[in-house]
Amino acid sequence: MLIDALLILVPLFLGFAIALEHRAVMTVIHHGVEAMVYFILVLLGIGLGQMESLWQQLGQMVSQVLVLVTSLLLCNLAGLWLWHRWQPMACDPSDQAPAAGYRRLFLSALKPLAAVLAGLLAGQYLLPALPLVEDLATWALMLLLFLIGLQLRNAGLSLRRLLMNRQGLGVALTLAASSLLAGLLAAPVMGVPWQQGLALASGFGWYSLSGIVVGEALGPAWGGVAFLNDVFREIIALALIPLLIRQRPAMAIGYGGATAMDFTLPIIRSNGGLACVPVAIASGFILSFISPILMGLLLPLVP
Repeated sequence: MLIDALLILVPLFLGFAIALEHRAVMTVIHHGVEAMVYFILVLLGIGLGQMESLWQQLGQMVSQVLVLVTSLLLCNLAGLWLWHRWQPMACDPSDQAPAAGYRRLFLSALKPLAAVLAGLLAGQYLLPALPLVEDLATWALMLLLFLIGLQLRNAGLSLRRLLMNRQGLGVALTLAASSLLAGLLAAPVMGVPWQQGLALASGFGWYSLSGIVVGEALGPAWGGVAFLNDVFREIIALALIPLLIRQRPAMAIGYGGATAMDFTLPIIRSNGGLACVPVAIASGFILSFISPILMGLLLPLVP
């Protein structure tokens, strides 16, 4: 089972090994990643919609999400505050970019929820039972990871420079360690094994990955919990970044998790200045690699 879980990571590293030179190809890959994300989210929703006793389980799912989100918020901010105290990081407010459109970004953050809801309603009321949904989602996820590997390799980022960015590496490892601590603390409250608590806390904001991987291992209900937890990380990060980044940039950047290198990067740039961008990209990049590895290792250990 461990080998099966880790095999899904092969496309990510395979994509990262391929160098491309044509910008037009990269544009196609970018649009392909976006399309695959929403396709996977619709499949996740369909899987949820075809659960037995769905509406009876929703209340329990909401309570589990609240426990997980709260634990992660408190542990992540505490850990990142300690990192900032140990290794202070300054931003340059005079070097801010034009303010990003908050309304547009918040609406964009709600799009994944809308995709899952559409799939849920279709699975519950329109579609017959589809036994191949899980297999289709697995292959779609593997294609998505391959495309993301291509993106990471061909984004003009030097792996050595990213790993040598002391602040970015420190923020990423602090976020990962404090998230695992949160998972351990949340596990008994949710009534699940500690391995499952760790796995649920390892998404770091990558909802399209965590929802499908956790759903395949633990069932669609837990996939929904993992998905909602990581979507809420993204939404909360959008609210926290403008409040924290001038005085506590490591906390603002770190809480965004893997999204710091893409979705929340415009907010980080516009509020924290150009100096925050390399740290955000390095942190998000490292967490994007750590997340699937941790889930691939932890989920097979769940009793």
